[in-house]
Amino acid sequence: MPLIETEGIVLKSYNLAEADRIVVLLTHDHGVVRGVAKGAKRLKSRFGSGLEPFSEVRATYFQKENLELVSLQRTDLIRSNFAVASEPDFLQKFSYLADLLISFLPPHDPNEKAYRMLRASIDAASREPGSFAAIGVYFELWLLRLAGYLPDWTRCDNCGRGFGESEEANVQANFHLLCETCRRAASSRVLDATARAIVAEALRVAPSAFIDFARDENAALRSLSQILKDVISHAVGHEIAGEISLATPAANSR
Repeated sequence: MPLIETEGIVLKSYNLAEADRIVVLLTHDHGVVRGVAKGAKRLKSRFGSGLEPFSEVRATYFQKENLELVSLQRTDLIRSNFAVASEPDFLQKFSYLADLLISFLPPHDPNEKAYRMLRASIDAASREPGSFAAIGVYFELWLLRLAGYLPDWTRCDNCGRGFGESEEANVQANFHLLCETCRRAASSRVLDATARAIVAEALRVAPSAFIDFARDENAALRSLSQILKDVISHAVGHEIAGEISLATPAANSR
């Protein structure tokens, strides 16, 4: 039963029995880790404030072979995001994004890009409180890309032609795009030039730069996010409604 130390970000925690908590972390070296923090609810817990949502911690835990749930020994706080995570809009958005990570990433499967994306997104949203729409789209795009589910939206799925600067592309049932020449009829779901530019920029720059790029594109971000949620729902096999609550009862834990 090896003792493992790694940096991580607390995605969520919820009650287990009288004094314990289940904690879900995205770690730098070991992917998504679920652990039992025994005694975490006691007044003089050794975990202190190291289980607050979206805090950066150095986690120490024991892992038994063939068991997904680890035994969390301690979490030493590296950086607290308590102030910003206490704000309802931040908490709602990042709780939703945390659940997306848990849905997409297999347990104990290292994914440094996902870790860095989450960390950078938290940093950017902390500095720009009104940026949650942009951060949400950025995160949804990158998570789909990392998981291999993001369609190629740079060219027509039928003829392979790149889209014109002002061309509207129809979104098919398989979420690929058809150009104006290949589509048989206009669709209610389209990706126009603005939406495609947003996608291209999100996949090219860091979250903070993307916030600046998309600052005046709230309508396009909302429309694009709905399409991305449809892609995500198809990928995970159930409907993604949007922002969801951080509090998850133990009986409903994944």
